[in-house]
Amino acid sequence: MTILTASAPRDEMSGAPDVRVVAVPAGHPYVQRVTDAAGIALLPDPPVPGAAEGVWWPPVALDPDWIRANGDRADVLHVHFGTESFAAGHLTACVEAAHAAGWVVVFTVHDLTHPQLVDQRPYAAQLDELVPCADALITLTTGAAAEVRERWGREAVVLPHPAILREGASPTVVALSEDLRVGMHLKDLRPGTDGPESARTLVAAVERLREQGRHAVAEIRMHRSVRDEIARDEVRAAVAGHPYAVLVEQGRLPDAALNAALGGLDVCVLPYRYGSHSGWLELCWDLGVPVAAPDVGHFSDQHDDASTASFHPGDVDTLTEALHALLSRHEAARPGSIARAEIIEARRAHRREQDAATATAHAALYRRLRSERAS
Repeated sequence: MTILTASAPRDEMSGAPDVRVVAVPAGHPYVQRVTDAAGIALLPDPPVPGAAEGVWWPPVALDPDWIRANGDRADVLHVHFGTESFAAGHLTACVEAAHAAGWVVVFTVHDLTHPQLVDQRPYAAQLDELVPCADALITLTTGAAAEVRERWGREAVVLPHPAILREGASPTVVALSEDLRVGMHLKDLRPGTDGPESARTLVAAVERLREQGRHAVAEIRMHRSVRDEIARDEVRAAVAGHPYAVLVEQGRLPDAALNAALGGLDVCVLPYRYGSHSGWLELCWDLGVPVAAPDVGHFSDQHDDASTASFHPGDVDTLTEALHALLSRHEAARPGSIARAEIIEARRAHRREQDAATATAHAALYRRLRSERAS
């Protein structure tokens, strides 16, 4: 992991912000955590005409005309999410406008394949625009950095994903159960999620575990409103009538309810057909929940401990092996146990230290780039 450090400039020591950042989007919790450093001022997202409060997409700030009109208000343009809203050439125009205004441009490569898209070609073309012309790149894992190096010949600073579990938030304490609850959250069946195949594979893996003498049950959750109704019906069919599987169809859960649902699992299985990094995996880590992750993207690089195990998407054998390994490793830290509670507190303490270092590293990068541009 690369952590940048720098001595505090005079404005930072006085408490006044010395670096003004236009982040896209500023309101995202990830962005707010990584810019939470002394001397950094994060400009709010400009309101999107006609959109509800809190909706930041399509991002108004990622526009060359807006950048030109606000050139004296910022020092840094940091792009995280939302590029898929625009046509080819738009991002190049934004970078050119930012440079003309004297700003530096940073791009965090969260996604090397886009989980919200079926056709990856437009997003790949956007990466081909933005990765080469940004002044600096950040990504979340060494594996993603290696892919960036291979595809574009550029080095990316590796800084880990910050905590998702909010400070002071804790999952509802659950009673210990004989059943080993293996969960999967399909949410609204976005393109990067293979709901039907993932559900069928999990149900079959649970049957295998029970044949091995483990009291495993599958808990599959899915939103009532989904993007693919045919896939929804296939998920229902995969679970219907199964004695050791349940399908919960629900609305989008508020944070406390989601933490409780995840915190009650022995293992969470990620249902992705493709992707790069997973915020869901990070929330599970915060909650002490082991994760079985498909061997695509860079999910296995997000934590270098025994909290994850990989499997081939759609393969019952490898999923069964991953679940067996995770259940065996974490047998003493089941939901409701003292050991699980201790893991959560230890990880919370680790996140505090790590997140502070990550925010400091962002600030140091911004200052170094600004200084280099000014010289």
